[in-house]
Order: sequence, then structure tokens, then C-alpha cells
Amino acid sequence: MKKDQNANYNRRKFITTSAKAFAAFTIVPRFVLGGKMPDGTLYTAPSDMINLGFIGTGKQGRGLTEAFLKTGQIRIAAISEVYKDKADLTIDKIKNFYAANAAIGSYADIPVYNDMRELLSLKNVDAVVIATPDHWHAAAAVRAAEAGKDIYCEKPLALTIKEGRAMVNATRKYNRVFQTGSMQRSWPEFRQAVELVRNGYIGEVKSVKVNVGPPPQKYNLSAEPIPAGLDWTTWLGPNEPAAFNTELAPPVSKDVFPNWRNYREFGGGMVTDWGAHMFDIAQWALDMDNSGPVEIIAPDGGEHPNLTFRYKNGVIMTHEKWEWDGAVLFTGTEGELRIKRGQIETTPAPLATRIIGENEKHVYKSENHYKDFLNAIRTRTKPICDVETGHRTASVCNLANMAYRLNRRLQWNPKKETFKNDAEATALLGRPMMNEWAIKL
Repeated sequence: MKKDQNANYNRRKFITTSAKAFAAFTIVPRFVLGGKMPDGTLYTAPSDMINLGFIGTGKQGRGLTEAFLKTGQIRIAAISEVYKDKADLTIDKIKNFYAANAAIGSYADIPVYNDMRELLSLKNVDAVVIATPDHWHAAAAVRAAEAGKDIYCEKPLALTIKEGRAMVNATRKYNRVFQTGSMQRSWPEFRQAVELVRNGYIGEVKSVKVNVGPPPQKYNLSAEPIPAGLDWTTWLGPNEPAAFNTELAPPVSKDVFPNWRNYREFGGGMVTDWGAHMFDIAQWALDMDNSGPVEIIAPDGGEHPNLTFRYKNGVIMTHEKWEWDGAVLFTGTEGELRIKRGQIETTPAPLATRIIGENEKHVYKSENHYKDFLNAIRTRTKPICDVETGHRTASVCNLANMAYRLNRRLQWNPKKETFKNDAEATALLGRPMMNEWAIKL
């Protein structure tokens, strides 16, 4: 009888313990258990999450933290930021995101580093997102590749052509996955435009007009007091010393994109800032992702009223204003195509909604730029805007700025990335990089 009582007791204990374990299991967050998120996509198990480090958390960087968190496939493992207020604001926004999206996960403490090298040394960081000002892109990306991190880097890819090539070389040497932040390539209207052009729906392309705004100017702002919490020396990084001005690094109370992009020491004006979007679409449609123009002609007040690119195949591309801002106009022998964000128009009109047939030419299809990067990390394949593609688009933009600066015609070899008998232009292919942040160009 005692044996039976013990058996019954042990059985009851097992059932009770199992019930408690089952109850505990049922309150584990949904994202741990698998299945689908509210948008229909699959939850990612914690063991499959990709750990991202963010280098630069200004306005664009903060936006990217949310874009990546929305994928449900990442954790933010660390942040590197030289302006304390911006790091604090980013942390707050990440906390708010998890509070509003509990199904995706929960917030865990995120370390913040002033020196990005500390972030790059972390073993638990799989990949980095670089959203610094342009003058930092190459110094950060090359070091990230050397540290074995995959890379998502904002556009325009590089401040100079030599810096872009150094980024490509480092990516290839260390077998890294690299996505350029030219997210329009993952938007349907641009993919439709590119496939219409490539399949000859407007005939043979004769000219392309790109409207993106002006080139940069030399930095000339007056000195202002450096705000508390900003490491100005590190913000300058590989650059020569320059006076602080809030236009370069505005306080978090001003929710604006900073104007460092308007000065050639830090950016390339709208020619690279918006040009990295719109010249990119032109390059994609013209199937020039691994090449570029052979001649760049500065405005001369005569035959060439606008800055003009000439490709080896005879296509002419101009940087000029036309009816649409931030847009591209393709003119072919049988029609026209106009494209900007959220809008595509064609002549003849029905072409805009033409369904590209299964057996016609198709380009790489990505429907989410951030998920595409994460998938490329997992499969070790090139994403939709690989580093070479980003470099080639940035090169077009930088060549335009060089022609504007020198105010004359340039002969360019896109294969060798050299100018023909032009020492002055050649000197502009790179720039001095300072301090411990310099890289070999």
C-alpha cells in the first residue's frame, strides 16, 4: 500500500510540475515560439537574430534603427556615437519601439561607445550600420571589414573615388557582405522603370536628365561654441581641423538633416546627396553598375549649358533642372519615361503599368532593403546594392563635382578609374586623411 501511495504522490508531483512548466512556457513571448508576426512574416528565433552595431545615430541613423528593428530579425548590440544627446535619444527611441511592439521582443541594455573601434572589437556584433557623415564612411567601413563585420553603409558611399575603391577592396579581401543604403532599388516604381528601359519599351535610350540640386561649396561657416557632450575632434575624425558650427551637427531639439552635406570637406552637396539616389537609378537602367561615363563636360555656356556625361555607347546624361524635382527623365527613340519617388509616367502612357513578361529581362528583386541585407548575410550572397554598385554610383556623383570644380572637360577611363593626361583631376581622386583614422588609398 505504501508503494502505491508513493507512486500516486510521484505521479501527482510530475503532473503538477509539468503543468507549471507548461504554464511558464505558454507565457514566453510569441517571437520565441516561431509562427508569424502580424504582418504575415515569420518570427525569427532568438538564436537566429543578427546582432547589429550602429556607427552614427543622428537623424538618419535613428531612422535606420527603427527600419531594422521592424524586420523582427535583429537585435541592436551596441552603438558608437560622439554626440551624447544623440545617443541618448536613440536609446529612448529603441525603448519606445519595443514598448509599442512587444511581439517583436523586449529592450535590453545597449552599450554606447565614443570610439567605434571598441564596438568593432565586440565578438557579439555580426554586422554594422554606418550612418555617419560622408567623410567618415571609408574610415569606418574599411575597419569594419578588417574586423570581420558585414556592413550596411549609407549613401553616397564615399567622399572620394579612391575611398570608394578602398571600401570595395576591403569588402572583397575579407569576404564581407556589403549593402549600400540606396533603398530606392528596393522600391517597386524604380524596379518597374528600370525593367521598362532595359527591355526597350522606350526604344534605344538617347538621353537622360537628372534633377538633384547643386554641387557643394568650400566650408566657410563661422566658429561657434562646441556643445556639451559632443566630441568634436572625433566627429572630424580623418579630416583636417575645422571650426564647429551647429549647421554641421545640430542639437537634437532640431529634427533636421544636418547641412554638413553642403560642404565639400564633409559631403558632395546635393549632387552626391540626392544624386546617389537618382544617378543610381540611371546607372541601373543603363546597365552600368560596373562601369560609368567616359567623358564629363562642365557647363560651357554654349553647346553644353548643363553638366554632361557621355557614355561609351553614345548615351548622354545631363545634370539639369526639369519639371520634376528629385527625378530622372529617360528619352528613347520610341518614347519617354519619367520617374521619381512614388510616381512613374511614360509616353506612351500605358507603358507605366506594363507587366514585364516572365521571359523578358528582369533585375534583382528586393522588396525590403533591410531584409535583403539580412538575407544576404545569412546566405553569404551579394545584396541588391553591393559595395561595387554603390561605389560606381558615388563615382558618377564625384566626377560631376570634380568637373564643376575644375570647370572643364574630363576624359575618364571607368575600367582603370583614371583620367587621361590630367594631373589636376587625378589629384582630386583622393584627399589627405588625418590622424589615426587614415586608411591606405
